[in-house]
Amino acid sequence: MKFQMNYFSRWIIAALIAVFPGLSHAVDSYRFMHVTIETPWAIFLFLLVIVLFPFILSAILHWHFAGKKSDSDDEKPKT
Repeated sequence: MKFQMNYFSRWIIAALIAVFPGLSHAVDSYRFMHVTIETPWAIFLFLLVIVLFPFILSAILHWHFAGKKSDSDDEKPKT
């Protein structure tokens, strides 16, 4: 099923583009996007932090709770 814009929605889009001229640049945003060598590195470092954060957090929590005794260890065995 093909989407067809009616007359009213075309006027709304034209009015929005006239009021907010920045929206017209969003149609072809890759033309205005400046990609440098830092861009892939920034993406890589951002994803690296997201992937490694659970491992770092689990290591910190393990180190924090490793020396503590649990409540069940304190109880004397019943005979």
